[in-house]
Amino acid sequence: MSDDDLIAELYAGSFRRLVVQLYAVTGDLHEAQEAVQEAFTRALMRPGRMAGLDKPEAWLRRVAVNVARSRYRRRRLLETLLHRLGPPPEVADRSPEHLALLAALRKLPPGQRHALALHYLADLPVEEVATTLGVSSGTVKSRLSRGRRALARLLVDVDLSDAAPDVTVTSLGRINVGA
Repeated sequence: MSDDDLIAELYAGSFRRLVVQLYAVTGDLHEAQEAVQEAFTRALMRPGRMAGLDKPEAWLRRVAVNVARSRYRRRRLLETLLHRLGPPPEVADRSPEHLALLAALRKLPPGQRHALALHYLADLPVEEVATTLGVSSGTVKSRLSRGRRALARLLVDVDLSDAAPDVTVTSLGRINVGA
């Protein structure tokens, strides 16, 4: 049996069982799933190691528990530090327009989203955005241009309730206006 087959079989046979066990440890289903997934990721990084183990599920369980414990300690440390800093600042703008902008930004590819957020929301110049993202200024300018076009398409507010009968919306969201 190949290493990939072994891990696939192990995943199919023990993922749910491990999640249930970790759920009992963490008390948080999402955290349990994350910890078990991280254990499998570590197994995939060195697949030959799994073949040599007598009890590979026990190894995965131990790794998942250690991951959960480490994440818990980091989270607790962060909460302590944040508590010392005081209450979190309030979000400056909760207007429907601002929330729509943030929702539209989340739909963009990461490169465009990062460039737009750093340039327009953090008010960084193109050169500093390029340095922050580790890309050239030309790449940032390209991402800004494409991102602005994509945002314009996402933020178009079209009210079709009173549209003429020859106006249709295709399955791809394009608006077709008949002659």
